[in-house]
Amino acid sequence: MTDQNAELDAALERVIEASRAHLAAVKAAEGRVDDDGVWQAYVDLNNASFAYDEKLLDAYGEVTPWDVESIDPNEADQRFGLGVDGFAAGDGADPYPQVLSVRQRRDYRVPSVSALLRRAEDARRQSVPEDEDAGPVESVGEAVLELLQAGDGSLSSLDVPELEPLDGLLTVSEIATPLDLDEFEDSDGDGPFAPKEGDLLVGRLDEHPFLPDEDEHDHDHAGHQH
Repeated sequence: MTDQNAELDAALERVIEASRAHLAAVKAAEGRVDDDGVWQAYVDLNNASFAYDEKLLDAYGEVTPWDVESIDPNEADQRFGLGVDGFAAGDGADPYPQVLSVRQRRDYRVPSVSALLRRAEDARRQSVPEDEDAGPVESVGEAVLELLQAGDGSLSSLDVPELEPLDGLLTVSEIATPLDLDEFEDSDGDGPFAPKEGDLLVGRLDEHPFLPDEDEHDHDHAGHQH
């Protein structure tokens, strides 16, 4: 067993060395999960662990707690390193030529104007210093805008009892050029959303409000895709 013991000792040293190299690569990558050095070090550590486990099993019928399989370094990218559509994850040489545009519309009914204005004024007071006058909210449109600003533009900020959601629509399109806000006046609410020649509508999701007192088969909660 002397030769086997020597081989075991050498295999264990390779595991230790590979572990240190892997840790060094991880530190050097500083969180980049698609770093080539980390991946190569991972393969080396995996294979060193596998070899040690095999030698330990052959020599003493014992195993390690590492449940690993050998990885062929020459085939590693084909087996493990590919991402969506067969391209390597994080491969900067594969930019998508189109721009994706997501556009959403959601309508609301206002059950109580006064209640909505109070809700918006509360939100406004929380956003201004105590020594400044927040001022009144004077319209339902201004109230909705105030709630959106308080919620950093998220539509979830409009999920309040003072607004009753109606039907909504979300579309996903592939477009040639990204939005340039300087092309439109601040008062232009249609231009930025209008499709241009060459735009491709990939699909749309119809949103129906969830009405708990009606049959769920008549009203989709999540919408559907066309």
